[in-house]
Amino acid sequence: MRNFTCVQDLGDLKQALAEAFEIKKDRYQFTELGKNKTLLMIFFNSSLRTRLSTQKAAMNLGMNTMVLDVNQGAWKLETERGVIMDGDKPEHLLEAVPVMGCYCDVIGVRSFARFESKEDDYNEKILNQFIQYSGRPVFSMEAATRHPLQSFADLITIEEYKKTARPKVVMTWAPHPKALPQAVPNSFAEWMNATDYEFVITHPEGYELDPRFVGNARVEYDQKKAFEGADFIYAKNWAAYADPNYGQVLNMDRNWTVDSEKMALTNNAYFMHCLPVRRNMIVTDDVIESPQSIVIPEAANREISAQTVLKKILMGSI
Repeated sequence: MRNFTCVQDLGDLKQALAEAFEIKKDRYQFTELGKNKTLLMIFFNSSLRTRLSTQKAAMNLGMNTMVLDVNQGAWKLETERGVIMDGDKPEHLLEAVPVMGCYCDVIGVRSFARFESKEDDYNEKILNQFIQYSGRPVFSMEAATRHPLQSFADLITIEEYKKTARPKVVMTWAPHPKALPQAVPNSFAEWMNATDYEFVITHPEGYELDPRFVGNARVEYDQKKAFEGADFIYAKNWAAYADPNYGQVLNMDRNWTVDSEKMALTNNAYFMHCLPVRRNMIVTDDVIESPQSIVIPEAANREISAQTVLKKILMGSI
């Protein structure tokens, strides 16, 4: 594997899960793989779990790590071709990217949807320039349309906690005061569709996701009906995808907040969220603090998903 941006890049998913659980048993068994290799992590956006878990994963593999916050201490980067650069951006991405590639062996990129151009976001303009021009293997630490390291960690967590071979997994929209990208829900849906789970997406009218990510999932506009018999509840907010409302907050209906009354409709479901989470907007205190909340083990598995991906890149491309 050279680049990692989606579930298909992993190849056989069962084999990838087996590798992940092997790593979890002993995180330091492959330290020779990364010896004298350097990972460069580039952040266009804020991060806590992704930054820490990916750096720890690289260290577990014996890699050196470098972190660049593009908006803090680096030159502001122009990303558009044909622009007269007479503003506040003194460096172009087309020079910066190959220069970055000179100093490392693998590059991780985090760049959210900007909601300025749906075409640019869904064509992954920033991520693909790194893949095209860096000369190095590149993996996504969350892009405009997907967050594959998070979704891989989500899958690992479900596999650990599931009580039946084919659990019912429900991804529910929940309210949020700001417009959030569709990357996490898109990616989660894509990964769930790659399994044989029963998968349901529930959200208010107007929050339909790109059909290519919805796939074979059942879409249910009645949240309580969707929750019935669920084994896992995955809560996440996202802004509207469909035009002309792309990137907009259509409502902040608190009736969609995940609370104990709704969780009581489930099959004693586990509660999941990628974090950070807005308490009492996305989920009530009592639900996220309950024994059925697995948000911390889910976050811990970010180290495992990142290490599995880095291991496959190191073995396949360097």
